[in-house]
Amino acid sequence: MPVRRRGERGSAVVDFVLVLVVLVPMFLGILQVALVLLVRNTLASAASEGARYAATLDRGPADGADRARDRIDGAISGRFARDVSARPTAVDGAPGVEVTIRAVVPALGIGGPGVALEVTGHAVEEQPP
Repeated sequence: MPVRRRGERGSAVVDFVLVLVVLVPMFLGILQVALVLLVRNTLASAASEGARYAATLDRGPADGADRARDRIDGAISGRFARDVSARPTAVDGAPGVEVTIRAVVPALGIGGPGVALEVTGHAVEEQPP
């Protein structure tokens, strides 16, 4: 067992604190990026599904917006589904539907400033036979 000098007592605590000062913010930053990406991907999926639902023969844009809200509420939180809009549009020259979702994801925890996200889903409307 190595012999320690008196001047080195307690140095492990200092080393531990110095490492934590670097690792904790890095870990929290990675966690926050993962949260923002999860919300963005969920919103994009809900917008696409809402647009496809609204583009079916017996549905309208309002039905697609409602479907997107339901998907968001079931997957993450209803507070991200507050600003959902749907409108008729042209998709590559064909009649279609566009569902747009806007949300703010808190960037630094619950009370911090937010990251504004806007995602859009498109679908070509079904035509009667």
